[in-house]
Amino acid sequence: MKIRQSERRQAKIKLAIQGPAGSGKTMSALLLAAGMATSWSKIAVVDTENGSADLYAHLGPYNVLQLHEPFTPERYVQAIELCEKAGMEVIVIDSISQCWDYLLEFHAGLQGNSFANWGKITPRQNAFMQKILQSKSHIIATMRTKQDYVLNEKNGKMVPEKVGLKAIQRDNVDYEFTLVLDLDMKHNAIASKDRTSLFMGKPDFTITAQTGQTILEWCQNGEEEVVIADKIVQCESLDELMSLYRQYPTECQDNKSVFIAKRQSLLQAVPESQTTLKTINYEHNTIAAS
Repeated sequence: MKIRQSERRQAKIKLAIQGPAGSGKTMSALLLAAGMATSWSKIAVVDTENGSADLYAHLGPYNVLQLHEPFTPERYVQAIELCEKAGMEVIVIDSISQCWDYLLEFHAGLQGNSFANWGKITPRQNAFMQKILQSKSHIIATMRTKQDYVLNEKNGKMVPEKVGLKAIQRDNVDYEFTLVLDLDMKHNAIASKDRTSLFMGKPDFTITAQTGQTILEWCQNGEEEVVIADKIVQCESLDELMSLYRQYPTECQDNKSVFIAKRQSLLQAVPESQTTLKTINYEHNTIAAS
């Protein structure tokens, strides 16, 4: 446990777009992705909407991964991993509502205590969300919202208009995302949650590729994230390894197996007379005692 000074680091955006059917979620997600990726070939759409992603192929040659039933959290995770291995910079998941629909149906079919059965559901949902949050790619997830109609005056007449209400996903799922944009039936967007401070409190706007570029610039405005696992492997001496640990203790703990393997390798490379001294010095750190 260690107190450190706050610092702004470069990040990968975790963004959600929510709205009723026909509000333009898929199109908006693709435009955002276009502004964030170096090329269309670095964008992948995980499509659960019966091929709707292909409707916008005129925009550019992006990639599509068709996901079919069952829409389990595990299949979503596999899809994200496949996109990551393919080197995708932006992954659009269209949509994550089907995953929640599947989990609700699965829960309804379980025998026994309904409350206790949530213990079989929550870990699966959490694993899916953690995969999104920990991804090294930008993630744009769309969510359908439950729909209702309100009467609005138009040309002197009261006309029913479709509006989106609550997102079809786990309650408070918006807490997981850095930015949540709500779309209406006129394709206008407004931020309902915004940790970037780029859009909160501002009027409705239309999403364009420039919006994605603005978000990308925010992501890149900070210290570059240190890939500790790579730095551990690159250490050429125990002193260098120890210096890295003192600088990034938490990150080294998170990469414990890599750290210990490198330590053992370096210990074998030093003369026996120095090994005891190095080991004793290192034993002060909890990771070394494993």
